[in-house]
Amino acid sequence: MKTNDSYGSFNGPAEVRLVRTLPGPIERIWQYLTDPAKRARWFAGGSCEPKAGGKNDLVFKHQNLSPDEEPPEQYKQMNAEGFTMPSTILRFEPPRLLSYTFDDSSEVTFELTPQGDQVILVLTHRARGEDIPSIPGYASGWHTHFSLLAALLEDTTPPPFWALHKQLKAEYQKLYTDAQNA
Repeated sequence: MKTNDSYGSFNGPAEVRLVRTLPGPIERIWQYLTDPAKRARWFAGGSCEPKAGGKNDLVFKHQNLSPDEEPPEQYKQMNAEGFTMPSTILRFEPPRLLSYTFDDSSEVTFELTPQGDQVILVLTHRARGEDIPSIPGYASGWHTHFSLLAALLEDTTPPPFWALHKQLKAEYQKLYTDAQNA
């Protein structure tokens, strides 16, 4: 399995960590995390006030990510109409660290480290309260979105979003269950 295909790791019942190696420079990757138009090409658009405490609303419209693919029933409305998730930036330290709230019950942190002409991206998603059971789904979502980001940065054909997400969701649920039972 290539580095950018490797699974994330569960660090307890409420946290997942994914590591990806992406083509740099670091400023380029930072732009894909913070520029709404670039972020919309692999994840979610929406506003981004570049400061701690800034508004960072995430507008998900996955039909734009995979226009020829039929979404699962539970995501059909979000896929076509879109969904806005209010978010607040917690830390904004260009071009190395970005952290923001996610779905009111989670926090995501992106850490970027240059390594030659590449960049190591480390994502940590921490859930709390009612969001904890969603960690395997978040893991599969991030993995799928990062596959789109890598394809975009490498100028290759992206994988079909919903097919990959469905496959990964089942795999991450098993990995999560195994980790909790270990």
